[in-house]
Amino acid sequence: MSSSDLAELLAVLDLRRVDDDTFVGSHPSKNPVRTFGGQMMAQAFVAASRTVDDRIAPSALSAHFIAGGDPSRDLEFRVSRLRDERRFANRRVDVCQGDDLLTTAMVSYMNGGRGLEHSIAAPEVAGPDELPTIGELLRGYEDTVPHFVNAMRPIEWRYTNDPAWVMRDKGERLDHNRVWLKADGEMPADPVLHAAALVYSSDTTVLDSIITTHGLSWGFDRIFAVTMNHSVWFHRPVRFDEWVLYSTSSPVAAESRGLGTGHFFDRTGTLLATVVQEGIVKYFPGR
Repeated sequence: MSSSDLAELLAVLDLRRVDDDTFVGSHPSKNPVRTFGGQMMAQAFVAASRTVDDRIAPSALSAHFIAGGDPSRDLEFRVSRLRDERRFANRRVDVCQGDDLLTTAMVSYMNGGRGLEHSIAAPEVAGPDELPTIGELLRGYEDTVPHFVNAMRPIEWRYTNDPAWVMRDKGERLDHNRVWLKADGEMPADPVLHAAALVYSSDTTVLDSIITTHGLSWGFDRIFAVTMNHSVWFHRPVRFDEWVLYSTSSPVAAESRGLGTGHFFDRTGTLLATVVQEGIVKYFPGR
């Protein structure tokens, strides 16, 4: 059985088609002050994919965030068909609310066929069944990180290391974060929805290593963070109702901007996708 939050996410990803290249999407019942970027990217990915031959697999998505979305209003997804060939397709998706452009996403599709193969190895970590749930890790921190406690949870999380708020409480720091993720229930067989769930989840924890490298945490410290751009490269098909490991780190932070990088691995250690996100991250030390 699927959780009610997962059912809500799947409903949000079930866009209403206005015409061949225009879609409308709603928000879930639980929202931050501004539309969650992972939601907007996942919906944009679905909109683009519904205009592409389903025999062509997604290869990359790159989104630039321009303005924050209002969760009380529907989102419009305007798809531009930039290229259509037998083995290639390219789409641009403009995400709008009225005359306001919120996000522009470029999505590419390609059937490359067999070729050279190699990849990095997955880190050695404990399996998800051996680790505490996110609910257990938030117990006692309800007043510290209420936005995490009260957030929608369509995705199950199992941290292999302490999350930022526990690490900060212990006075520790870490230059990486690794967390097992999977949909909190069964998903339809549609591969577009599984890839969209990965896109949605790729916007979680990816910037955490910027602050945990410095021994900081959301809730404890005065930190302002907002995503500027986000890219995902799809290397292999994904089943997101099975556990995948999201391993993230931050190679650089400078000029109030930080870069987070991440890799998704399946249970066998196969690399499924790569993520890079740039965010504005500002820290205001206490006086």
